[in-house]
Amino acid sequence: MARRESVHDRSIRLRARRMWREAGSPEGREDEYMERARELQAFVEHPAAGLLPNPMVAHPHPEDPVEEAELMENLGEFPVRTDQGDRITAPMTKQRTRDFLRRR
Repeated sequence: MARRESVHDRSIRLRARRMWREAGSPEGREDEYMERARELQAFVEHPAAGLLPNPMVAHPHPEDPVEEAELMENLGEFPVRTDQGDRITAPMTKQRTRDFLRRR
């Protein structure tokens, strides 16, 4: 069994090295290419795995129903002018208030 695992690991390592070189050998991204190579090797070893039925669909839990998303109800409020920060947060003197109101 150890022989098969070493062949498996070697093929992943070679695939990762080839993809890394084809991408221009970017420094510090070797781990990313190893992960991609592992995923691709899994596809090669189990090509029909993606065709298996979804276990969540095969055994639904009626006590935990999935709610439908209703787009229009989930949009929330549209911002109005007062939501955009047009209020002055610090209190003003009477003179500054008069000047501010005149400029509007």
